Amino acid sequence: MFTPTYAITPKLLANIKKISSLVTQLNSRTYPYVVLHKFEREARNLSAHASTSIEGNPLPLTDVKVLLKSQPEHIRDTEREVLNYNSALVWLDKELKESFPLSVTHAVIHKIHSLVMDNLMSEAQLHGYRNDPIFVNNPREGKTVYWPPDQQDVKKLMEELIQFANNNQKEIDPLLVSGIFHKQFVIIHPYIDGNGRTVRLVTKALLASMGLNTFNLFSFENYYNNNVTKYFEFVGERGNYYDIADSIDFTPWLVYFTGGIIDELLRVSKELENEGASPQTTLSDYEKKMLTYIDEHGFITDALYSTLTKRAKATRNIDFKKLLSLKTIRREGKGKATYYKRA
Repeated sequence: MFTPTYAITPKLLANIKKISSLVTQLNSRTYPYVVLHKFEREARNLSAHASTSIEGNPLPLTDVKVLLKSQPEHIRDTEREVLNYNSALVWLDKELKESFPLSVTHAVIHKIHSLVMDNLMSEAQLHGYRNDPIFVNNPREGKTVYWPPDQQDVKKLMEELIQFANNNQKEIDPLLVSGIFHKQFVIIHPYIDGNGRTVRLVTKALLASMGLNTFNLFSFENYYNNNVTKYFEFVGERGNYYDIADSIDFTPWLVYFTGGIIDELLRVSKELENEGASPQTTLSDYEKKMLTYIDEHGFITDALYSTLTKRAKATRNIDFKKLLSLKTIRREGKGKATYYKRA
């Protein structure tokens, strides 16, 4: 049984409380569809760039944005890494919307890994855990610094980790579950390659389970990429797994992990606030009256809206078009039977 060692230090507790407050604030706000769509796209760009950059991909963010927009047919491996990660993000977002919360299973982990490493490793290595020994080098030191567990122990260790994640989400704060899963996955190193990218995506799914509805608007990978050395220092270990397994303390990593989430949530919250304040997305008092009426009665018609405001029919049409374009409301019926509901 996997039983991680960690302590709820004052700093870690403060981080958890801060995240809870930020999540509550974000989830209590309503943002126009166009704003959310823009932020989701930018978050995917940032995550695809940052997560692959952590692993040494040299493509700058500007090139990544062009690549994801153009989706060329003939690509290099560096470009494939970015496209693969983006594909995995899109798949994960779809799965979370259709099956929330998403249970972490061997199949889900293998699926994410296969998307991340598609056409970057052999087919046999895509859909199962490694069957070979591996070691982790530190390129700056020019030597091996960590020896993960033997291949014959990987499946059992992953089974224990998956059970820990699925069985403790109601017993332990989901932030701690997500963070512990992330580090232990790296410690096990279950695949020949693609471990970091895979676990960063699985961590996104686990974070979503805590009720962070806007999880797909931020990129905690970006926080790690801003100081890769620090990330590897906290998430990794040194020595032989069998010598250090019983003495690993997850506390320093959990403090760093939660600090990164705070950093990214603050960034996104500030940008959402600025974006939401633009004339194209800010709702007027009469538009808010319309939405309030819909929330109270389930629908509204132009005739009903005319009783709430003295605006002329032409300007009322502009109001409806604006809220339709923002995907805040949707049109039902035709002609004189037209009415509007919340989208």
